[in-house]
Amino acid sequence: MQLIRYIDDVPPALKGGVVALGNFDGLHRGHQAVIKTAQRIAQEKGVAAAVMTFEPHPRAFFQPGQAAFRLSPFRIKCRQMRFRGVDFLYVQRFNASFSGQTADEFVDQFLVKGLEVSHVVIGYDYVFGNKRGGNADFLIRRGQDAGFGVTAVEEFRIDATAQVSSTAIREFLSEGACADAARLLGRYWEIAGRVEHGDKRGRQLGFSTANVPLGEHHHPREGVYAVRAGVDKGGETVWYDAVANFGRRPTFNKSDVLLEVHLFDFDESLYNRNLRVGFVEFIRPEQKFDGLDALKAQLSQDCDTARNILGKQTFPANPHPFVAMAELDGS
Repeated sequence: MQLIRYIDDVPPALKGGVVALGNFDGLHRGHQAVIKTAQRIAQEKGVAAAVMTFEPHPRAFFQPGQAAFRLSPFRIKCRQMRFRGVDFLYVQRFNASFSGQTADEFVDQFLVKGLEVSHVVIGYDYVFGNKRGGNADFLIRRGQDAGFGVTAVEEFRIDATAQVSSTAIREFLSEGACADAARLLGRYWEIAGRVEHGDKRGRQLGFSTANVPLGEHHHPREGVYAVRAGVDKGGETVWYDAVANFGRRPTFNKSDVLLEVHLFDFDESLYNRNLRVGFVEFIRPEQKFDGLDALKAQLSQDCDTARNILGKQTFPANPHPFVAMAELDGS
């Protein structure tokens, strides 16, 4: 996948191609439908297909003090795009200058002059431009004037009640409903980060843990989870069964939130390595224990519970780019 960061650097092969527009936070099944539509149209036309997205997320730009909310920070988004067969990913920096552009200016400078698009694909509810002045109807009219086609992909629903949206996924994760979030994503939701040194209490308790900072990631429900832990090896991800605690560690009077992951049957050092954590099932809320013996007993029980949960799942053979739900067959 070729990453493009400046409109002046668009390769000739992309000119006249088909472009899917969107933030694509989470790259859920609705987003996937938009990208697949762009790829299909490009194949029919015999031209290149590309995705155009924006960093930082516009919501973070306009509301810089809000709580972390990203389902897929940039690195994860790129990994998912690559897996979905995206050949060209154009990443537009979202700053004051860009946010001030009108919808007309965006069409003229980026779609017509910069990318020379032959077709644009968007979600049915996509809006763009200063003060959200552009929408699907606006883009269709501009396309007719400028000579490019526009397809607005209809709302994607799994069934009559399951609306597929990034907001719905965040709500499920905040409730600890991992499987419900995964149905909308098409895979289990993951957090990725570089493993940091911690207090090393896990070793003292007999359960060594990898400490992963959340950064921009949305905060799921605090508690213990059965997870899959992904270790990057030679450009591929090898997944291990694991148990994780996300929370504030009240037994030790901590107040900051941290993700602690204990990998089963794993004895390599993970310090300063990137670790991916796929949330499979919520086990229990975080709680404060009277002493270390009570905590150790509960940790042992949590490990048994997580092993049992994960042992009943059928995961794709390792290595694999993400933790797919068996019922979706990695789609």
